[in-house]
Amino acid sequence: MKAAELRQMSDEQLRLTIEETEKSLFKLRMQASTERLDVPSELRRQRRLIARVKTIQSQRQIATVAK
Repeated sequence: MKAAELRQMSDEQLRLTIEETEKSLFKLRMQASTERLDVPSELRRQRRLIARVKTIQSQRQIATVAK
């Protein structure tokens, strides 16, 4: 997902996205440890998605405090 798509989501949707992505990342790590990972770049993609969502959440939090 792109940052613009994430910014259109509600806070609840962002929280659910993080939860789902963290679960997916955990499964990918387990596959990587057993050397059965088909697409190694997916680990990086999931980590970056989590970082994007957390960045948007912190930006929203800062914006509400600044008001």
